[in-house]
Amino acid sequence: MGGSELILTASRQPAALDARRGIVRLHPEVLTALGIRPGDPVRLAGRRVTAALAAESEPEAIPGLLYADDLTLGNLGLRDGGEVTVGPTPVTAATRVVLTGAPQVVSAVSPELLRLALLGKVVTTGDDVSLLPQEVLPQEVLSDTALRGLLTAARQSLANRVGYAWTSALLTVTAATPASATLVTMETTVGWEHGPATHDQATPRAPSAAGDPRQPRAAGARDAEPAGTTDPVTPTVEELPGLRAQAEDLTELLDLGFHHGAVLRRLGTTVALGVLLDGPAGSGKSALVRAVAAQVGARVRPVWGPELAALTNSAAAERLRAAAAAVRTDGPAVLLVTDVEALAPAAAPGPVTTVFRQVVAETVAAGAAVVCTTSRLDAVDPALRTPDLLSLRVSIPLPDAALRQEQLEVLTRQVSLAEDVRLDEVAARTPGFVAADLAALIREAGVRAALRQKTVERPSMTMADLDAALAVVRPTTMTASTLELASVTLDDVGDLTEVKQTLTESVLWPLTYPGTFARLGVQPPRGVLLYGPPGCGKTYLVTALAGSGRANVLSVKGAELLSKWVGESERAVRELFRRAREAAPTLVFLDEVDALAPVRGQATDGGTADRVVAALLTELDGVESLRNVVVVGATNRPDLVDPALLRPGRMERLVYVPPPDEAGRAEILRAASRTVPLAPEVDLGALAGDLDGFSAADCAALVREAVLAAMRESLAAATVTTAHVAVARARVRPSLDPAQVAWLAAYAAQ
Repeated sequence: MGGSELILTASRQPAALDARRGIVRLHPEVLTALGIRPGDPVRLAGRRVTAALAAESEPEAIPGLLYADDLTLGNLGLRDGGEVTVGPTPVTAATRVVLTGAPQVVSAVSPELLRLALLGKVVTTGDDVSLLPQEVLPQEVLSDTALRGLLTAARQSLANRVGYAWTSALLTVTAATPASATLVTMETTVGWEHGPATHDQATPRAPSAAGDPRQPRAAGARDAEPAGTTDPVTPTVEELPGLRAQAEDLTELLDLGFHHGAVLRRLGTTVALGVLLDGPAGSGKSALVRAVAAQVGARVRPVWGPELAALTNSAAAERLRAAAAAVRTDGPAVLLVTDVEALAPAAAPGPVTTVFRQVVAETVAAGAAVVCTTSRLDAVDPALRTPDLLSLRVSIPLPDAALRQEQLEVLTRQVSLAEDVRLDEVAARTPGFVAADLAALIREAGVRAALRQKTVERPSMTMADLDAALAVVRPTTMTASTLELASVTLDDVGDLTEVKQTLTESVLWPLTYPGTFARLGVQPPRGVLLYGPPGCGKTYLVTALAGSGRANVLSVKGAELLSKWVGESERAVRELFRRAREAAPTLVFLDEVDALAPVRGQATDGGTADRVVAALLTELDGVESLRNVVVVGATNRPDLVDPALLRPGRMERLVYVPPPDEAGRAEILRAASRTVPLAPEVDLGALAGDLDGFSAADCAALVREAVLAAMRESLAAATVTTAHVAVARARVRPSLDPAQVAWLAAYAAQ
């Protein structure tokens, strides 16, 4: 490694994967001159001294520039264009790093998760760092499949626990050993200032300096403090609306096992304190365990499954046995294992799974409690459900509108709300949101309120702030989905009055009024099949339905779920409906459903299509209920769809979307030109009479072409005239096939 230094000019032009990750990019010639390679640490000196990892910039980059992000420039105390001295620096592995941050982040992010966010970063005391995990990692990390999987899980966990703002949250390094540039590794002890730390049992775990415990926080956030202490951020059961029934079941079990063993002995029986707690990510599983443990006077020993799964088998077994031994000798105590599917996967249980089962059995037999949480119940090894292991299952459902309103009231208890804020309306507009999502929503609205009222003595949160937050905060259950938020409603759909009424009854009523169907003792329709000629508005109708129904939308084209690999297509169908159930109320839109569910027995693909149809039928009316989920399919070839899919109880309503008639075309033209400045002489009604054979898409294309004709004539055009419409009429031709339209009309008549 060289020992020279160079003076470069800082340029705030980071690569996308470098942003806020402690990386600077240098020209290849600069790397050679400094005697360093990409991935080596460099010492940076501006108004203050810091360090970063060097990466290679593009060959066409300017050699005299150091490309850095705003975070690195802030650590240097420089602005864009400032001079920075760059040189190689020796870096040793950090033994200990202590950080501080916003109370909401401190309470939500465990030390283990914090260490993963810092893994591979070079930090210096006084630096600001982000939670964004490092993308430029050593080869030994990149080749470690388990560790790479752990980093992927860490990103998802950070999004779940911190919410939408996790990518912009900043932390400050208050202490690092050694104090100069030091590299965070998996052996580094990482902790919060005055709070918990990883692998630091000798240090007393003082209560977290998280500020006011009433601050908005994710009820699903996983704290690292033991319950049963004076931890100020441990919630009470009253602060967890929607979980009181589950809390009562768990409280009765733990109280009986910990404090009423004499009664059990007199009855000649025992109680097994093994519990499997499942529910959507961010729904408050860990918070529930801590609240109940505090209520019964028990301590909590947390174990994060993905972290142990990333260790070697012997190291993971040692950590598991040490945690279990501490629980068994610590009086009333609970071993809390979060994300248990990482330790005991259903697909390929390994040696760690065997050790884990043994540890759970020994701990439960010793009278201690083991509570395992998961958001993916189907991914957990079924062998854990035996009577001597996790004999009790407690499920946390997705909150409905009433429970979301209760959660919002708890989260805004210490927030100054303006008079126009309607929490019931916010609750109605957040289908699929769990407690962590609602906490992220309140935080985002609070940030917007603060930015708007920097100089106001008594700032308050208005409905406008919540509306703005709703536009950017999405439910955690939909992060991996093709969520589409509609900006149109059924009122924006021209014509099709009868079709809209049928869809309102078959789709919107089951999603909006499930209680009415239950009161009348009938099951709402499960699905609807829209069919009609291409371009007549089937997809647009579903988009409008989403806007009218305030439901989450999972939209996929039939062919997107098909895979050449055996079992992958069926797995994709199961995953689609699992996400739909978690994000209910949900509208599942299957476009081109004839490609996904063709008539069985006719395909030449080795049976893949037949298995997909079987998986789809099982999901639609199988044992697992599709509560508050409606499936809408669309096709222009209904005869190619498997008949079993169209029987009552599945896609039982077949809705024909016909091509528009003259009156319908006029309405479509008016809707398409609503924002177009038409000249007074443009007669849309007369134009509609001249568009026989035009579909709805053709009518919309005609309006667009008329606007383009006006722009060709003059880019300063203020109106669209009849001449422009005539030019468009000559260019746009009808796309409907009369034979296909006649066949579909005959099919509908049958």
